[in-house]
Amino acid sequence: MNSVLPMILYILGAILLVILIILGIKLIIVMNKVDNVVDDLTVKVNSLNGFFSIIDFTTDKLSLITDKFVDYSTALISKIFKKGKEDDEENE
Repeated sequence: MNSVLPMILYILGAILLVILIILGIKLIIVMNKVDNVVDDLTVKVNSLNGFFSIIDFTTDKLSLITDKFVDYSTALISKIFKKGKEDDEENE
């Protein structure tokens, strides 16, 4: 029993070591594939940066135009109502 048990443990340890080495190699292969996919995805996302910058520029200009329109409309309405109040005060 004293000689059989250590031999079984050594054999199981060697098998476990071989399995871990195989899993490590497979993990390295999978990580290389994932790295290639991430690099490809990065290239594709960078190619869309120009499109997104055009959209950003367009939305900024539209926002500027609508802000000016709202400011002009507000000032016009304020003048109309302010003029009406001044006429009422002069009449009294």
